[in-house]
Amino acid sequence: QVQLVESGGGLVQAGGSLRLSCAASDGTFSSIPVGWFRQAPGKEREFVAVISWSGSTTFHADSVKDRFTISRDNAKKTVYLQMNSLNSEDTAVYYCAADPDGSWKEPSDYRFWGQGTQVTVSS
Repeated sequence: QVQLVESGGGLVQAGGSLRLSCAASDGTFSSIPVGWFRQAPGKEREFVAVISWSGSTTFHADSVKDRFTISRDNAKKTVYLQMNSLNSEDTAVYYCAADPDGSWKEPSDYRFWGQGTQVTVSS
């Protein structure tokens, strides 16, 4: 069993940066992949990024590529999402998820989810 808690969201001006954190407790956090998703009002949940259990392999969605960076610190049981050059289209609730089953890009592939943290970007 893995429990996840996101933090670090808030209000930021366009062009600014935020770093989200996903803290885990219980389970085998160091041995499972972790992904980030986001959901804007009126839209489906969207894949953002994923990182392997070792942290050596990452993949980022085209919409955030070269702006967002996923990383993890297994000693702290925490996964991060560094977000730079934010724009209004990045406004959403951001969720971390763990333990994908098969594809890493679909919400249904993940077993454990956090409660989400709101990110709002003002123009």
